[in-house]
Amino acid sequence: MDLAAKLVDPRAALFLYGTTPPREGSSAETVRTAAARLVERLRQVKLDGLVVYDLQDESARTDVPRPFPFVRTLDSRAYSRLLAELGGPPAITYKCIGPLDEAGWRGWLDETARAFDVRCLSVVGRPSSRGAPYPLTVQRAFALAAAHPAGFTLGGVAIAERCGASPAEASRMAEKTAAGCRYFVTQAVYDAEATVLLLRDYARECARRGVPPCRVVLTFTPCGRSRTMDFMKWLGIAIAAATERAILAAPDPLARSIEVCRDNLRAVLAQPGFAAVPLGLNVESVSIHRDEIDGSVALCTELAGVLAGAHRPAG
Repeated sequence: MDLAAKLVDPRAALFLYGTTPPREGSSAETVRTAAARLVERLRQVKLDGLVVYDLQDESARTDVPRPFPFVRTLDSRAYSRLLAELGGPPAITYKCIGPLDEAGWRGWLDETARAFDVRCLSVVGRPSSRGAPYPLTVQRAFALAAAHPAGFTLGGVAIAERCGASPAEASRMAEKTAAGCRYFVTQAVYDAEATVLLLRDYARECARRGVPPCRVVLTFTPCGRSRTMDFMKWLGIAIAAATERAILAAPDPLARSIEVCRDNLRAVLAQPGFAAVPLGLNVESVSIHRDEIDGSVALCTELAGVLAGAHRPAG
């Protein structure tokens, strides 16, 4: 079964690994070397696919200064294609719609289908709605992509921390589904309770609308140093003060963060109330440091072990 089929089949297991392309302007040799190292590093992990992110400057989302300067990265489509050429797993390619209008979005979709052979596409909206209105809504972007003759398998982003917002995140997810979204990938999980609430809300919202829930891929990421922790919190990942202290005060913070991620997955899987929601896993690294990148591979092994012994309760 290929990646597109697994994403939409609720019976299929799904394990992904998320990566960010090298910075824009890197030499072709540098980019190819980075991609080859990643493919080689991931050979020890049984994966169904990759997630190749498309970064955008999120400074407008918050008044808190960004811990690291924003650096543009290589086109996510080009990096997905290169990873495939080097023998890597098939990829979900992210695209931030940014300032694109409808004509620009149609053109991007045409080019993506013609020149990059992307099949699995994840559409990302803007980081903030503050300021002037944008020319293209995320729902309209989904609808246009769903109607495109390329037949993209479309995904979206789910953020448990927005559960208390209006409209609720579960309603946002349902609206995206109605526009053509077939799966969701969450922001990194460091608050199991928020994730459980999101999944329950989503299951109830789908039941209310009389539609089956789409797959929700839970993302986990390791953290081995305080600057990485600061960046994760700046991205909007909810990390309790006690969890932050437990990780950073540990003799081996990276190993402790892997334990926290493992325990959070166990806590999510142990909860009833959303058994109808098909789940998947995604492990990512938000770091450029070798130890944290290696830690993300170790986290894959830990979470695969949790899945192997897990039996989700009915609810």
